[in-house]
Amino acid sequence: MRRALRDALISAGSLVILLLLLVAADDRVRSEVSRVASAQTSVELAGWGYQIRDVSTVIFHAAREQAKSHMPLTTFTVAAAVLVVFMLRT
Repeated sequence: MRRALRDALISAGSLVILLLLLVAADDRVRSEVSRVASAQTSVELAGWGYQIRDVSTVIFHAAREQAKSHMPLTTFTVAAAVLVVFMLRT
């Protein structure tokens, strides 16, 4: 049970780090995240589902563009991640 919780926390932490790196690298993602974070009225809070969808769409498109522009690095990173996963499974 502890190992599963630890693995879940590591996975969540890596996703947060990836999101922070993407926010730091892309202005569109940064502006969308700051727009969602500054929502304060109840009308804006009611539309959180739409805002999360909009932010995730911007993040997806930014990540896809970054991956296309840096294809060798992306391929190396994915291969490295797969190898690390197989190494940790033992």
